[in-house]
Amino acid sequence: MNTQKLKTEASAYRETVEKSAAILKNGGIVAIPTETVYGLAASALDDNAIKKVFTAKGRPQDNPLIVHISSMDTLFEIAQNIPEKALLCAEKFWPGPLTMVLERTDKTAKSVSAGLNTVAVRMPDNSVALDVITVSGLPLAAPSANTSGSPSPTKAEHVEADLDGKIDAIIFSEECAIGVESTVVSFCCNPPRLLRPGAVTAEQLREILPDLVIDSAVLAEPEKDARVESPGVKYKHYAPKTEAFLVEGNSADFAGLVNSKPDSAAICFAEEADGITVPKLCYGTSENEFTLAHEVFSVLRRVDDLGVKQVYIHAPSKNGVGLAVYNRLLRAAAFRVITL
Repeated sequence: MNTQKLKTEASAYRETVEKSAAILKNGGIVAIPTETVYGLAASALDDNAIKKVFTAKGRPQDNPLIVHISSMDTLFEIAQNIPEKALLCAEKFWPGPLTMVLERTDKTAKSVSAGLNTVAVRMPDNSVALDVITVSGLPLAAPSANTSGSPSPTKAEHVEADLDGKIDAIIFSEECAIGVESTVVSFCCNPPRLLRPGAVTAEQLREILPDLVIDSAVLAEPEKDARVESPGVKYKHYAPKTEAFLVEGNSADFAGLVNSKPDSAAICFAEEADGITVPKLCYGTSENEFTLAHEVFSVLRRVDDLGVKQVYIHAPSKNGVGLAVYNRLLRAAAFRVITL
């Protein structure tokens, strides 16, 4: 397959949006930018198009997809019995990196929900994504635009490296602003449950949802045969080919560990890099978890270039957006944690 590379400069923008919309209306798949990560979009109404997404990614078909919309009218078409608190969250956080799991209608393809009676839905805060959704006239199912299990893509070049020749088109736009996938909250249980952390934090959500529960799978591996409502929960995700370990401890202890490991590398905070003698990659500062979120997937994609056997990753705090970064690194390390 010849994957079209579509540009977003002013002179090409309208043509790119219209061409992408046409591909999607004809059952094709297009990698689109969002504020979180790049998504691999297909019509959420078309089972055949959804199958193409699973095939291109090599994604397990019991892993649900998130439906992206550009208007509240579409929300009421694809979801029903929507709680008032969910509407308040939409009013506060949409467009933005919050996905809500709600009771589905029969409008979306069954494969989007992996056989569940729920639908995960959000409105992205990215003008390109919103324009493509609006012009296509479709709700778009869009998991991350990468090979399943590998680090999520935050640049078009990441998508190209994974999926060139496997999908119809890639929209080349700016790097994704946030860098980790959306927060996922289920409203199909009482009280509401945070299934995946993201840039909308538990602390922010509790202003509307004071009884919000953080699901145990956020910080632990779910049961092997568990049915899950959110992507990015059940399987090993975001992982480099290099064997990875997540390390909890202070900077001195972390440096002592990695410096004693031959044929290893470190993913560390910028402020501790001078004390680390093995090959290293920095992914932001410990004082600013937004820098960690922005860089974490790009760094994980570069680990394999170091040619080492293991990589040790200094764990961030579990506060605020740090919880989202910790959650992704836990899965990148296949739940291998070293506590110093």
